[in-house]
Amino acid sequence: MKNWLREHGLAMRDALVRLGRHFVATILNLLVIGIALSLPLALYIVLENVSAFSQQAAAEPQLTLFLRSDADQGDAQSMEARLKSHPAAARVQFITKDRALANLEKSAGLSGVVEELGSNPLPDAFVVTGHPDQAEALESLRADAAKWAKVDHAQLDTVWARQVEAALRAGRATVAALGLLLGIALVAITFNTIRLQILNRREEIEVSKLIGATNGFIRRPFLYLGALQGLMGGGIAWGLVLLAVNALERELGVAVSLVSPSGHLATLGLPETAALAGLATMLGWLGAWLSVSLHLRRFEPA
Repeated sequence: MKNWLREHGLAMRDALVRLGRHFVATILNLLVIGIALSLPLALYIVLENVSAFSQQAAAEPQLTLFLRSDADQGDAQSMEARLKSHPAAARVQFITKDRALANLEKSAGLSGVVEELGSNPLPDAFVVTGHPDQAEALESLRADAAKWAKVDHAQLDTVWARQVEAALRAGRATVAALGLLLGIALVAITFNTIRLQILNRREEIEVSKLIGATNGFIRRPFLYLGALQGLMGGGIAWGLVLLAVNALERELGVAVSLVSPSGHLATLGLPETAALAGLATMLGWLGAWLSVSLHLRRFEPA
Protein backbone atom coordinates (compact mmCIF):
# COMPACT_ATOMS: atom_id res chain seq x y z
CA MET A 1 0.00 0.00 0.00
CA LYS A 2 2.87 2.36 0.89
CA ASN A 3 4.54 1.76 -2.47
CA TRP A 4 1.25 2.34 -4.29
CA LEU A 5 0.69 5.65 -2.50
CA ARG A 6 4.30 6.66 -3.07
CA GLU A 7 4.08 5.96 -6.81
CA HIS A 8 0.89 8.00 -7.15
CA GLY A 9 2.38 10.80 -5.06
CA LEU A 10 5.42 10.94 -7.31
CA ALA A 11 3.19 10.94 -10.42
CA MET A 12 1.13 13.80 -9.00
CA ARG A 13 4.27 15.78 -8.16
CA ASP A 14 5.64 15.18 -11.64
CA ALA A 15 2.38 16.46 -13.19
CA LEU A 16 2.45 19.61 -11.04
CA VAL A 17 6.08 20.26 -11.98
CA ARG A 18 5.21 19.91 -15.66
CA LEU A 19 2.34 22.38 -15.29
CA GLY A 20 4.57 24.90 -13.57
CA ARG A 21 7.47 24.45 -16.00
CA HIS A 22 5.32 25.43 -18.99
CA PHE A 23 3.45 28.15 -17.13
CA VAL A 24 2.32 30.33 -20.05
CA ALA A 25 1.18 27.39 -22.18
CA THR A 26 -0.59 25.90 -19.16
CA ILE A 27 -2.48 29.13 -18.45
CA LEU A 28 -3.57 29.42 -22.08
CA ASN A 29 -4.77 25.81 -22.16
CA LEU A 30 -6.66 26.26 -18.89
CA LEU A 31 -8.33 29.41 -20.18
CA VAL A 32 -9.45 27.64 -23.34
CA ILE A 33 -10.86 24.74 -21.29
CA GLY A 34 -12.50 27.09 -18.78
CA ILE A 35 -14.18 29.21 -21.44
CA ALA A 36 -15.36 26.11 -23.30
CA LEU A 37 -16.94 24.68 -20.13
CA SER A 38 -18.40 28.01 -19.04
CA LEU A 39 -20.61 28.32 -22.14
CA PRO A 40 -22.99 25.40 -21.42
CA LEU A 41 -22.64 26.12 -17.70
CA ALA A 42 -23.84 29.71 -18.11
CA LEU A 43 -26.74 28.61 -20.30
CA TYR A 44 -27.68 26.03 -17.65
CA ILE A 45 -27.75 28.76 -14.97
CA VAL A 46 -29.96 30.96 -17.17
CA LEU A 47 -32.40 28.09 -17.72
CA GLU A 48 -32.50 27.32 -13.98
CA ASN A 49 -33.41 30.92 -13.16
CA VAL A 50 -36.07 31.10 -15.86
CA SER A 51 -37.48 27.75 -14.71
CA ALA A 52 -37.68 28.90 -11.08
CA PHE A 53 -39.48 32.08 -12.10
CA SER A 54 -41.95 30.32 -14.39
CA GLN A 55 -42.78 27.73 -11.71
CA GLN A 56 -43.36 30.47 -9.16
CA ALA A 57 -45.59 32.42 -11.52
CA ALA A 58 -47.57 29.35 -12.55
CA ALA A 59 -47.99 27.88 -9.07
CA GLU A 60 -51.64 29.02 -8.98
CA PRO A 61 -53.03 29.50 -12.49
CA GLN A 62 -55.42 32.41 -12.79
CA LEU A 63 -58.19 33.15 -15.27
CA THR A 64 -59.34 36.74 -15.68
CA LEU A 65 -62.73 37.50 -17.26
CA PHE A 66 -63.24 41.09 -18.35
CA LEU A 67 -66.93 41.96 -18.56
CA ARG A 68 -68.62 44.07 -21.19
CA SER A 69 -69.53 47.63 -20.30
CA ASP A 70 -73.27 46.83 -20.49
CA ALA A 71 -73.06 43.96 -17.97
CA ASP A 72 -75.23 44.70 -14.91
CA GLN A 73 -75.29 43.34 -11.36
CA GLY A 74 -77.59 40.47 -12.29
CA ASP A 75 -75.24 39.34 -15.04
CA ALA A 76 -72.32 39.46 -12.60
CA GLN A 77 -74.16 37.39 -9.99
CA SER A 78 -75.17 34.80 -12.58
CA MET A 79 -71.61 34.45 -13.84
CA GLU A 80 -70.23 34.24 -10.31
CA ALA A 81 -72.53 31.32 -9.55
CA ARG A 82 -71.45 29.51 -12.71
CA LEU A 83 -67.79 30.08 -11.97
CA LYS A 84 -68.00 28.91 -8.36
CA SER A 85 -69.71 25.69 -9.43
CA HIS A 86 -66.93 24.82 -11.87
CA PRO A 87 -64.57 22.12 -10.50
CA ALA A 88 -61.45 23.90 -11.78
CA ALA A 89 -62.14 27.04 -9.73
CA ALA A 90 -60.50 27.15 -6.29
CA ARG A 91 -61.39 30.82 -5.63
CA VAL A 92 -63.56 33.33 -7.47
CA GLN A 93 -63.14 37.05 -6.86
CA PHE A 94 -65.25 39.81 -8.38
CA ILE A 95 -63.36 43.07 -8.88
CA THR A 96 -65.41 46.12 -9.71
CA LYS A 97 -64.03 48.70 -12.06
CA ASP A 98 -63.87 51.26 -9.24
CA ARG A 99 -61.76 48.91 -7.13
CA ALA A 100 -59.55 48.08 -10.12
CA LEU A 101 -59.00 51.79 -10.72
CA ALA A 102 -58.11 52.38 -7.08
CA ASN A 103 -55.60 49.51 -7.17
CA LEU A 104 -54.08 50.88 -10.34
CA GLU A 105 -53.69 54.36 -8.87
CA LYS A 106 -52.09 52.94 -5.73
CA SER A 107 -49.66 50.56 -7.44
CA ALA A 108 -48.67 52.63 -10.47
CA GLY A 109 -48.99 56.18 -9.15
CA LEU A 110 -51.30 57.25 -11.99
CA SER A 111 -53.72 59.39 -9.99
CA GLY A 112 -52.98 62.51 -12.04
CA VAL A 113 -53.40 60.70 -15.34
CA VAL A 114 -56.67 59.07 -14.27
CA GLU A 115 -58.16 62.40 -13.20
CA GLU A 116 -57.48 63.81 -16.66
CA LEU A 117 -59.41 60.94 -18.28
CA GLY A 118 -62.64 62.09 -16.66
CA SER A 119 -64.13 58.59 -16.50
CA ASN A 120 -63.10 55.11 -15.46
CA PRO A 121 -61.89 53.20 -18.53
CA LEU A 122 -61.52 49.86 -16.72
CA PRO A 123 -64.14 47.07 -16.87
CA ASP A 124 -65.54 44.90 -14.09
CA ALA A 125 -63.72 41.59 -13.93
CA PHE A 126 -63.70 38.14 -12.35
CA VAL A 127 -60.41 36.62 -11.21
CA VAL A 128 -60.64 32.84 -10.99
CA THR A 129 -57.78 31.07 -9.21
CA GLY A 130 -57.49 27.46 -10.27
CA HIS A 131 -56.02 24.40 -8.62
CA PRO A 132 -52.32 23.91 -9.49
CA ASP A 133 -52.99 20.43 -10.89
CA GLN A 134 -55.99 21.42 -13.02
CA ALA A 135 -54.51 23.80 -15.58
CA GLU A 136 -56.19 21.92 -18.45
CA ALA A 137 -59.62 22.25 -16.83
CA LEU A 138 -59.04 25.98 -16.35
CA GLU A 139 -58.13 26.26 -20.02
CA SER A 140 -61.44 24.57 -20.87
CA LEU A 141 -63.24 27.06 -18.63
CA ARG A 142 -61.51 29.94 -20.41
CA ALA A 143 -62.67 28.66 -23.79
CA ASP A 144 -66.26 28.35 -22.57
CA ALA A 145 -66.31 31.69 -20.72
CA ALA A 146 -64.98 33.54 -23.77
CA LYS A 147 -68.30 32.69 -25.50
CA TRP A 148 -70.53 34.08 -22.74
CA ALA A 149 -72.62 37.02 -23.86
CA LYS A 150 -71.41 39.49 -21.23
CA VAL A 151 -67.71 38.53 -21.33
CA ASP A 152 -65.58 40.83 -23.43
CA HIS A 153 -62.26 39.01 -23.02
CA ALA A 154 -61.00 35.91 -21.19
CA GLN A 155 -57.31 35.72 -20.33
CA LEU A 156 -55.52 32.72 -18.83
CA ASP A 157 -52.34 33.82 -17.10
CA THR A 158 -50.55 30.46 -17.44
CA VAL A 159 -50.51 30.34 -21.23
CA TRP A 160 -47.22 32.20 -21.34
CA ALA A 161 -45.81 29.94 -18.63
CA ARG A 162 -46.51 26.90 -20.81
CA GLN A 163 -44.76 28.57 -23.69
CA VAL A 164 -41.79 29.27 -21.42
CA GLU A 165 -41.76 25.63 -20.30
CA ALA A 166 -41.66 24.49 -23.94
CA ALA A 167 -38.78 26.89 -24.56
CA LEU A 168 -37.04 25.52 -21.45
CA ARG A 169 -37.26 21.96 -22.77
CA ALA A 170 -35.67 23.09 -26.03
CA GLY A 171 -33.05 25.01 -24.05
CA ARG A 172 -32.14 21.97 -21.94
CA ALA A 173 -31.70 19.91 -25.10
CA THR A 174 -29.46 22.67 -26.48
CA VAL A 175 -27.39 22.68 -23.27
CA ALA A 176 -26.96 18.90 -23.50
CA ALA A 177 -25.86 19.08 -27.15
CA LEU A 178 -23.53 22.02 -26.52
CA GLY A 179 -22.08 20.34 -23.45
CA LEU A 180 -21.41 17.18 -25.45
CA LEU A 181 -19.66 19.06 -28.25
CA LEU A 182 -17.53 21.14 -25.87
CA GLY A 183 -16.77 18.04 -23.80
CA ILE A 184 -15.37 16.43 -26.94
CA ALA A 185 -13.39 19.64 -27.53
CA LEU A 186 -11.95 19.40 -23.99
CA VAL A 187 -10.87 15.82 -24.65
CA ALA A 188 -9.25 16.92 -27.92
CA ILE A 189 -7.41 19.80 -26.22
CA THR A 190 -6.07 17.50 -23.51
CA PHE A 191 -5.16 14.84 -26.10
CA ASN A 192 -3.06 17.32 -28.05
CA THR A 193 -1.42 18.77 -24.92
CA ILE A 194 -0.41 15.34 -23.67
CA ARG A 195 0.78 14.35 -27.15
CA LEU A 196 3.22 17.26 -27.13
CA GLN A 197 4.39 16.31 -23.64
CA ILE A 198 5.00 12.72 -24.75
CA LEU A 199 6.94 13.78 -27.84
CA ASN A 200 9.11 16.09 -25.72
CA ARG A 201 9.90 13.21 -23.37
CA ARG A 202 10.31 10.55 -26.04
CA GLU A 203 13.93 9.72 -25.23
CA GLU A 204 13.16 9.59 -21.49
CA ILE A 205 10.26 7.19 -22.13
CA GLU A 206 12.35 4.94 -24.36
CA VAL A 207 15.13 4.74 -21.75
CA SER A 208 12.57 4.00 -19.02
CA LYS A 209 11.21 1.11 -21.10
CA LEU A 210 14.71 -0.26 -21.65
CA ILE A 211 15.31 -0.47 -17.88
CA GLY A 212 11.97 -2.22 -17.31
CA ALA A 213 9.40 0.53 -16.64
CA THR A 214 5.86 -0.66 -17.26
CA ASN A 215 3.33 1.18 -19.40
CA GLY A 216 1.31 1.89 -16.27
CA PHE A 217 4.28 3.56 -14.58
CA ILE A 218 4.97 5.72 -17.64
CA ARG A 219 1.31 6.50 -18.23
CA ARG A 220 0.51 7.59 -14.65
CA PRO A 221 2.07 11.11 -14.63
CA PHE A 222 0.39 11.96 -17.93
CA LEU A 223 -2.99 10.85 -16.62
CA TYR A 224 -2.56 13.06 -13.58
CA LEU A 225 -1.51 15.91 -15.86
CA GLY A 226 -4.67 15.56 -17.97
CA ALA A 227 -6.91 15.21 -14.92
CA LEU A 228 -5.37 18.28 -13.25
CA GLN A 229 -5.83 20.33 -16.41
CA GLY A 230 -9.47 19.31 -16.59
CA LEU A 231 -10.04 20.07 -12.90
CA MET A 232 -8.36 23.48 -13.09
CA GLY A 233 -10.25 24.31 -16.28
CA GLY A 234 -13.49 23.41 -14.52
CA GLY A 235 -12.49 25.71 -11.65
CA ILE A 236 -11.95 28.57 -14.10
CA ALA A 237 -15.35 27.90 -15.68
CA TRP A 238 -16.96 27.95 -12.22
CA GLY A 239 -15.27 31.25 -11.39
CA LEU A 240 -16.26 32.87 -14.69
CA VAL A 241 -19.92 31.91 -14.28
CA LEU A 242 -19.98 33.06 -10.65
CA LEU A 243 -18.51 36.43 -11.62
CA ALA A 244 -21.08 36.77 -14.42
CA VAL A 245 -23.99 35.97 -12.08
CA ASN A 246 -22.77 38.46 -9.45
CA ALA A 247 -22.31 41.17 -12.09
CA LEU A 248 -25.79 40.50 -13.46
CA GLU A 249 -27.30 40.73 -9.97
CA ARG A 250 -25.68 44.12 -9.46
CA GLU A 251 -26.97 45.36 -12.81
CA LEU A 252 -30.52 44.12 -12.31
CA GLY A 253 -30.75 45.34 -8.70
CA VAL A 254 -34.30 45.31 -7.34
CA ALA A 255 -35.60 43.43 -10.38
CA VAL A 256 -33.91 40.26 -9.09
CA SER A 257 -36.10 40.22 -5.97
CA LEU A 258 -39.19 40.45 -8.17
CA VAL A 259 -38.34 37.43 -10.33
CA SER A 260 -36.57 35.23 -7.79
CA PRO A 261 -38.26 33.72 -4.70
CA SER A 262 -34.98 33.90 -2.73
CA GLY A 263 -34.12 37.44 -3.81
CA HIS A 264 -30.98 36.18 -5.56
CA LEU A 265 -30.25 34.61 -8.91
CA ALA A 266 -29.72 30.87 -8.79
CA THR A 267 -26.13 29.78 -9.17
CA LEU A 268 -24.18 26.54 -8.84
CA GLY A 269 -24.86 24.69 -5.61
CA LEU A 270 -22.62 22.09 -4.02
CA PRO A 271 -24.00 19.13 -6.08
CA GLU A 272 -23.60 21.02 -9.37
CA THR A 273 -20.11 22.18 -8.39
CA ALA A 274 -19.08 18.64 -7.50
CA ALA A 275 -20.55 17.34 -10.78
CA LEU A 276 -18.64 20.00 -12.74
CA ALA A 277 -15.37 19.16 -10.99
CA GLY A 278 -15.85 15.43 -11.51
CA LEU A 279 -16.88 15.75 -15.16
CA ALA A 280 -14.04 18.13 -16.04
CA THR A 281 -11.50 15.88 -14.30
CA MET A 282 -12.86 12.79 -16.04
CA LEU A 283 -12.75 14.42 -19.48
CA GLY A 284 -9.17 15.59 -18.91
CA TRP A 285 -8.18 12.11 -17.76
CA LEU A 286 -9.90 10.55 -20.80
CA GLY A 287 -8.03 12.81 -23.24
CA ALA A 288 -4.74 11.98 -21.55
CA TRP A 289 -5.46 8.24 -21.52
CA LEU A 290 -6.32 8.20 -25.22
CA SER A 291 -3.17 10.15 -26.09
CA VAL A 292 -0.81 8.06 -23.95
CA SER A 293 -2.33 4.75 -25.06
CA LEU A 294 -1.94 5.71 -28.70
CA HIS A 295 1.62 6.99 -28.51
CA LEU A 296 3.15 4.46 -26.11
CA ARG A 297 2.76 1.78 -28.78
CA ARG A 298 5.23 3.67 -30.97
CA PHE A 299 7.93 3.75 -28.32
CA GLU A 300 8.50 0.04 -27.92
CA PRO A 301 12.24 -0.62 -27.78
CA ALA A 302 13.74 -2.57 -30.66
